[in-house]
Order: sequence, then C-alpha cells, then structure tokens
Amino acid sequence: MRSPEPSLPASTLAAAPRLGLRENWAQFTLLVLVNAFVGGMVGIERAILPLLAESEFGLASKTAILSFIASFGIVKALANLFAGRLSDRIGRKGVLIAGWLFGLPVPLLIMFAPSWSWIIVANVLLGVNQGLCWSTTVIMKIDLVGPARRGLAMGLNEAAGYVAVALAALGAGYLAATYALRPQPFVLGLLFAIAGLLLSIFFVRESRGHATVEARQHHGDDGGAAQPSFAHILLLTSWKDRALFSVSQAGMINNLNDGMAWGLFPLYFALAGLSIGEVSLLAAIYPAVWGLAQLGTGALSDHLGRKWLIAAGMLVQAGGIFLIMLTHGFWPWAGGAALLGLGTAMVYPTLLAAIGDVAHPSWRASAVGVYRLWRDGGYAVGALLAGVLADALGLNWAIGAVGGLTLLSGIIVALVMYETLPARRATP
Repeated sequence: MRSPEPSLPASTLAAAPRLGLRENWAQFTLLVLVNAFVGGMVGIERAILPLLAESEFGLASKTAILSFIASFGIVKALANLFAGRLSDRIGRKGVLIAGWLFGLPVPLLIMFAPSWSWIIVANVLLGVNQGLCWSTTVIMKIDLVGPARRGLAMGLNEAAGYVAVALAALGAGYLAATYALRPQPFVLGLLFAIAGLLLSIFFVRESRGHATVEARQHHGDDGGAAQPSFAHILLLTSWKDRALFSVSQAGMINNLNDGMAWGLFPLYFALAGLSIGEVSLLAAIYPAVWGLAQLGTGALSDHLGRKWLIAAGMLVQAGGIFLIMLTHGFWPWAGGAALLGLGTAMVYPTLLAAIGDVAHPSWRASAVGVYRLWRDGGYAVGALLAGVLADALGLNWAIGAVGGLTLLSGIIVALVMYETLPARRATP
C-alpha cells in the first residue's frame, strides 16, 4: 500500500524539480542529442574494424579479430557498474563528462595505430566512454520523466543512440569506400566526441534532484533513507528478484548476439562476395530498424506491459539470426538484419523500463549499473564464443549457436519473469 504523500510548504514545492517529459523537454531533448553522439562513436566501428583487421593488420583468426569487441565489452560492463554507483553517490553530470574525456583519444588511436594492440587499447577507452556516457544518459532520462512515461523515455533514448549507430556506420562505410578504411571514417568519431563533451560541460544539468522528488511523491519518503548495500543490490538485480534476473540474463544474451553480429556478420557477408558498400548497408540496417522501432516499442510497453514484449523480442531476434544463417544473398540477409533489429527494439527499452519499475529511486542508478554490467558483459562473451566456434567449426555454426542461445533466453523470460509495469503488476 502506497504511503500518503507528505505535506510540504508551498515554497518547497515551488522550488522542487518537476517530473515529466513535457516539464523537462529541453533537458530531455539535449540528452537525446548527447546520446546520439555516444551511439555515433561506436557506429563508425561496426562495418570498418573487422575489415581493417584482415586487410591492414593481416589477422586471420576470428578469435583474434573479435578481441577488440571482447575488450570493449568487458570494460564497458565494468564502467556501467561504476557509472551507476557513482551516479547515486556523487551525481550524474560529472560521470557523463568523465566518459567523454575517455572517448576523445579513441578516433586518433585508430587513425594512426601501427599495430592491432593499439586498436585494443582504443576499444578499452571506448568501452569506458560508452559505459559512463550511455549509462548516465539513461539514468538522467529516467530521473526526469518519472514513472508514468518511462517506457517512452527509454525508447527515445535508445532510438537516438542506435539510429546514430546506423547513420555513423553508413557514413563511415561511404568514406571507406570513397577514400580508405582509415583515417577518413574516424574523423567522424573525433567530431562526435568533441560535440558530446562540450554539450555535457556547458548545457547538461544535474538530475539527481528529480530522483529525490520521485522518491518523495511516489514512494512516501524523502529520498534520503539509507540505501541497501551494494552487495545486496548486486544479488537482487542478478539473481534474487525473478524479474530483475530475467531482465539481466536477457540483456546479456541480447548483447551476446549483438557482439556476434558486430564481429562476424561483416566477415560473413564479405566472404560471400559483397562489396564494402553492401556490407556497410547491411551493418546499418540492423541498428537502423532497432533504433527507429524503439520509438514505438518503448511506449507500447507502457500500455501492454514489459514481460511478453521482452519474451517475444528475444524470439524475433533468434528468427532473424537463423534467417541469415540459412539463406544467401543481399536481400534475404537484409530481411534477417531487419528482423534482428525489430526484436532488439522490442527488448532494449523495455528491459531498462522494467529495471526502473522495480528499483527504488534511491538505488535505481546502482541497479541500472548492475543490469548493464550483465548486459554489456554479453559483448565479451559473444565475441569470444563466436570467435572460438568460427575458428573451430566455421561461421555458420557460430551464428547458429548464438541464435539458439537467444531462443533459450526468450523461453526463460516467459517462464520466470513476473510483470513489472505498475498498472499490470501482480504479486511477485
């Protein structure tokens, strides 16, 4: 039973931040733009780096080629964890700025790398950048909108990020086809990093006060109550709560298949004789559908609920992966990439919204960090698993195995998760 809202003086109410998308549209829009620059940073790599590994650095082992994704995933996962906890402790804006400072050297390192080890170092820094910046923009948007439009807010956030991934992949592919695989495509990344840093320093405002307001208005406290220990939050989000466990494993498998798609699909398509332009277009279709569809799926989850959208999304992803594995040619593969993007769109904002549904505002940022630890750890697991299987058994086996894991994850959500949307929630 919800506690009654405490009575506060009119002057305090007037000074308190207001929750809502309409009330905070300017800051929300700014954060959408900032997150687009975050997505653009990783988008420039999606079609270029796997090809660069073979053509300029002479790497033949798929495991070695996918090492840049593994390093990225491990570091991003840990950065997410620290971003969430630091955001609860010291605020959001400083974490966002720190993330952009880590991102600035990345394009320069890739442009002038004399060996593949430099690419690995660049992706370690990119992992920190993505973990700190993307986590913080997610947390800040959840803060600003309050509980009523959480799914829509996450849809807009993830749409901005992944449409930018797609556009950056297309732009980088065009520059690579017109000029060379480097340095020209990575000039885009330098521009994205500079723009994101300047916007974050001079225009983004701290949002932690909005979380305190939500705690007071919707949870009957002042947001200053003692937080549970981090160990408790880690266990609750990872295992003890059925919904949070389901969300964490689905997030991990989602990014496991994304890591495989990022590292293996460009090689798979190029091996079949597609041009750099065609490979870049296929690499862009997946995040483009993913990004655009989230404009609808996030809001849809506010009305239909979270559980079944997540379960169905994992099954649609598996279908897209199997379609790419079982067919041949640009157009069937484009259909598989579109299905993979649609399934991911059904899942991505809905997972974040479910975390916001369950976690209390006073420790919500930490829970988001734990979830994103598991989710982005999937990049490392997916890259290593796909690389080892591709080297041992071939690309088809690697792709099929990841499709099977994605199918299994959707079944786990259907069997284990309870509905978290407050309007439809039953007792866990």
